[in-house]
Amino acid sequence: MCPYCQSVNADGALVCASCARDIAVPVTLIAERDDLLRKRDELRDELKRARSEIEAIMLRRKSH
Repeated sequence: MCPYCQSVNADGALVCASCARDIAVPVTLIAERDDLLRKRDELRDELKRARSEIEAIMLRRKSH
């Protein structure tokens, strides 16, 4: 499926048969995307832990 014109193309097509735009995604870009998604998930987890720590500190302050 072409991401630009939504035409159906043959499996493994590098160029859309309808609009002639490049539709192949280089392996290096896929690897970079996967790495960025992994880093994003790690940062989300770190942010979640930091929020929990802040919440715990705030609760301790209220109880004193």
